[in-house]
Amino acid sequence: MADAANDVFVSAASAWEISTKHRIGKLPGVAVLVADLDATISDQGFHGLAISVRHGQIAGALPGAHRDPFDRMLIAQAMHETLALVSNEHVFDTFGVARFW
Repeated sequence: MADAANDVFVSAASAWEISTKHRIGKLPGVAVLVADLDATISDQGFHGLAISVRHGQIAGALPGAHRDPFDRMLIAQAMHETLALVSNEHVFDTFGVARFW
């Protein structure tokens, strides 16, 4: 991420999860961020990554017992788009996607 030559993508699933957690009170300190998440992503030089039908199909077909729909979507997007995930979620490793952190 520190290398400006790398494109950094932020999944629509991440925006959805952040906004949901803020709404239910689990992320109270991000009100400014969620007020205009698109601008925040753009201001950082990142790119939004939309959820496609193919991403949904892959996420729905992933094997295993991991049930978090946001994680499953991130895994599907990383697989389909050949992207690495930035996350501390070790469960991602079981799906064979590259992960940093």
